[in-house]
Amino acid sequence: MSKVRLATVWLDGCSGCHMSFLDMDERLLDLAGRIELVYSPLVDYKEYPENVDVVLVEGSISSEEDLHKIKKIRERSKILVSLGDCAVTGNVPAMRNAFKTGDVLRRVYVENVSVPSPTPNQVVPALLPRVCPVHEVVPVDVFVPGCPPSADTIFFTLTELVEGRRPDLTGRTRFGA
Repeated sequence: MSKVRLATVWLDGCSGCHMSFLDMDERLLDLAGRIELVYSPLVDYKEYPENVDVVLVEGSISSEEDLHKIKKIRERSKILVSLGDCAVTGNVPAMRNAFKTGDVLRRVYVENVSVPSPTPNQVVPALLPRVCPVHEVVPVDVFVPGCPPSADTIFFTLTELVEGRRPDLTGRTRFGA
């Protein structure tokens, strides 16, 4: 039996979902025999590969870079999982939606610093006018709410997907926990 090609992606979020992923501890060894980790911020792969079976996407879409990435990820992945409240709803990153992008950048780079400097335009990806959850940009196959989802929930989700089943997360997780 071939291994499931798994990727994890971190867009605009805090990395809490990846920390929960790592909190699976020794259960990661159980999964290791059944998956091949082909892309992740936890490893040093540079380019998102073709033919990914399952991808866990943490974070919301808030920049041009995120938008480009998520479209490529969806195109190259069979099952896309929105992992965590930022991916599912926009959550904390979407709090900036009440403000104009220029006002947010001015507040961060000019008003809240002791030595004002111009807003960076080469290192920081261009922000989108509005932060949005993953499903507003590309189709999502599985939604796993939580901030972050527990290691138990992530393990259950992955185990079900590796076995070829869609996980029923009823009663297993909720928003904010």
